[in-house]
Amino acid sequence: MVRSLADRLSAFLGRTPSTPEEDQWLLDVCIHCNASLADAPLYLRQRVCPSCRFHYPLTARERISLLADPGTFRESQRSIVSLGLPSPSQTRRARGRRPRTGLTEAAVTGRGAIGGTPVILIALDFRFLGGAMGAVVGEKVSLAFELAARRRMPVVAVITSGGARIQDGVLSLMQMAKTSLAVNGLHQQKLPFISVLTNPTTGQAYSSFANLADVILAEPGALLGLVPSNVQPGASGSAGVPWVNSTESHLLHGMIDRATDREHLKELLVVLLGLMAPRQSTDPGDETGGELPSGAEDSIEGERLEELWPPAWETVSLAQHSQRPTSLDFIRRSLSSFVELHGDRLYGDDPSIVAGLGCLGTRPVVVIGQEKGHDVTARERHEGRTYPEGFRKAERMMRLSSKLQLPLITLIDTPGPYYGRESEERGLGNAIASTMALMAQLPIPTISVVIGEGGSEGALALGVADRLLMLEKAAYSVTSPENAAALLYRESPDVGQVTNPLMLTAQDCLELGIIDAIVAEPPEGAHVNPDETAQRLKAALEAEMAALTARSTKRLLRDRYRKFRKMGEYSSHFRVALAQEVSHLQRSVAHGVRRIRRSRRRRSSPGPEQGQERKTD
Repeated sequence: MVRSLADRLSAFLGRTPSTPEEDQWLLDVCIHCNASLADAPLYLRQRVCPSCRFHYPLTARERISLLADPGTFRESQRSIVSLGLPSPSQTRRARGRRPRTGLTEAAVTGRGAIGGTPVILIALDFRFLGGAMGAVVGEKVSLAFELAARRRMPVVAVITSGGARIQDGVLSLMQMAKTSLAVNGLHQQKLPFISVLTNPTTGQAYSSFANLADVILAEPGALLGLVPSNVQPGASGSAGVPWVNSTESHLLHGMIDRATDREHLKELLVVLLGLMAPRQSTDPGDETGGELPSGAEDSIEGERLEELWPPAWETVSLAQHSQRPTSLDFIRRSLSSFVELHGDRLYGDDPSIVAGLGCLGTRPVVVIGQEKGHDVTARERHEGRTYPEGFRKAERMMRLSSKLQLPLITLIDTPGPYYGRESEERGLGNAIASTMALMAQLPIPTISVVIGEGGSEGALALGVADRLLMLEKAAYSVTSPENAAALLYRESPDVGQVTNPLMLTAQDCLELGIIDAIVAEPPEGAHVNPDETAQRLKAALEAEMAALTARSTKRLLRDRYRKFRKMGEYSSHFRVALAQEVSHLQRSVAHGVRRIRRSRRRRSSPGPEQGQERKTD
C-alpha cells in the first residue's frame, strides 16, 4: 500500500541517527516527486529538491549556518537544561534526545550577523521532542529577546514546532505568555522582529511569539496552524497537507507577509534588515527648522502653473486613462530595494493595496499605494476599489513605520472604496475611520501623493499627511463625476456638466488649500512618459522629505493638526471663493465700462452723411 506524503514525512521526521554526526535526512530519491537527489547541489547544500522545490527539514544549527555570515554566530545559554519532568519515563526520553541530537534542548539561540547586520538568532529543532515549547525553550527564547532589547539588535527566529510539550504539563502552556511578554519588550524598544515559519510550525510556538513578528515569512508548502486539521476532501495543494494549514492559504488569508523559497531567504533577510535595522535619528528637535530647500517650491509645484489649465473633464479623462502609471509603476521607478509585504493578519490580503519597505534615495521608507492595475490585472486589483482588509493592511504598515521610525509615503489612486455587501459585513466604515485616525497621529513624517483618481473617502483614508502632493493631471473629489452626474441628472446624466462644480483638478485643490504642491506631468499626461513623471515625483518626494525630517515630532503633529483644522474656514475655501467673486465682479464692471465708452465714441464720432455734408460745405 502506498503511503501518503504526510505518512512518509512523519516517518521521515521520526528518524533519529545513532550519533549527532550522522546525517539523518540525506536521501537518494525525493519522497515527493521521486526525482533523484544524489549529487544534486541544491539538495546537498540546502535540502531543497531541485525538481519539485520540496523543502526538507533542517536542524537548528544547519539553518543558522545558512543564514548567519560565516564565523559570526556565537551561541548563548547553551547550558540551560531541564532538571526534571513529571514522570521518570518522560525525563529519560528527553535526556535520550541530547546525545542523539547534539542539543541540550529544542532551541538554539545566539548572536550573529546577516549581511553585516548584527542580529539575535533563534532556531527551533524538530528533532528534540518535536521542537515543542517547554519550560527551557520558553526560557531560552525569552532570554534571547531580552538580550536583543538590551543590545538594541533585531531578532530573526526560524521556527519549527510540532505542538505542545506535554511532558512539562501546565508549565509548557505558561511559556506562551512568557515569550509574548518578552516580544513586547522588544517592540517597546522599537526593534525589528522577523520570523520564518518552516515545515511544520504548529502548536504553542505558532500561537505565541511566532505570530508577533513585524514581518512573517514562510517556506512554501509548509504545514502551519495552531491545530492542523485533517486532509479535506477536494482540497487543492500538496497531497497530505491540508489546504487551510498551508503556507499558500495563510498568504491568501493575510496571515503572513511572503512565501519565500529557502534558496532566496538570506538575500531577502539582508534587504529587510537593511531597511528595518535601527539607525541614528535624523530628528534634531529644532522647532524653527524644516523649511523647504531654497528653490524647491518652484520645481515641486510644476513648471506650467502659469499656463492655461485644461477643462476639468479633460483632467478626469487623463486621470482615468487605462495606461496611466499606477502605484506599482511609480514604486518600481522611484524606490530601490522595494520589498512588498502582504496581509492584514485578520482576514485577507487585498490586492488593491500594495505596501512594503524601500529606499527613497538613501532613506528607508514605508510605502502604501492604491493599485488599479493594467488591462488583465485591473480585475484582480478590483480596479483600485479598496476592501476593509486593504485599509487594515495599510494600518498595519502605518504601525510598522511608527515603530521603526521610518517616514511614510502613500500613493492615492482609487475611484473609491468597494461598497458591496461583503465590505459592509467586514466593517468598511470602521476600517476607513480607524485608518484615517491612525494616520493623523503618526509621530513620523508623512507624505501623500494623488497620482490618478482621488475618489471620496477611499482616497482621504490614506491622505491625512503632513504634505499632500498631486500630479498635474490627477483628480481629487468628494465623489466620482459619474456618481455625481447620476445623482444630479437622473434621467439624462451628463458627466461633463458636474466636473467643474466638483472642483477636482490639481489647480482647484491647490487654490482651496487641500494640497500643498503640484507635480508636473508631460502635456499629454503621465502615460506618455512614465519615466519622466516618476523622476519628477521622486525629486518632489526627496525635497519634501528633507524638509519634514528636519522637524521635531512635536512640530509635525502640531502642524498636521492645524493644517486640517483650518480647511473650510475663511483662511482657505471662503477666501478663494470670495476672491473668485471679486474677480468676476471686476471683470463684469470692466466689461460694462468698455461698453459705455464704445457707445459714447460712436455717438460723438461723425457719421458718413454728416461727413459728406461738412465736406460739401
